[in-house]
Amino acid sequence: MSQYNIAQAKAQFSELVQRALAGEEVVIARDNRPLLRLMPLATTGKPRAPGSAKTLVKSIAADFDAPLDDLAEYR
Repeated sequence: MSQYNIAQAKAQFSELVQRALAGEEVVIARDNRPLLRLMPLATTGKPRAPGSAKTLVKSIAADFDAPLDDLAEYR
């Protein structure tokens, strides 16, 4: 674990980000009291691909694009 005060963290922010991405625990402190931990976000899995839900839509109603009656006064 590496601990840095706020002034050091500001001066070396890019380096601290790289260390955190490499798996090192980086703690930022004020007056030698830890305030926060710098760590990478967890990935949510594989990225979404365009068209990946294409086979999930079985049918669409014939009037899908028709104007709604509730909104007639706004037309």
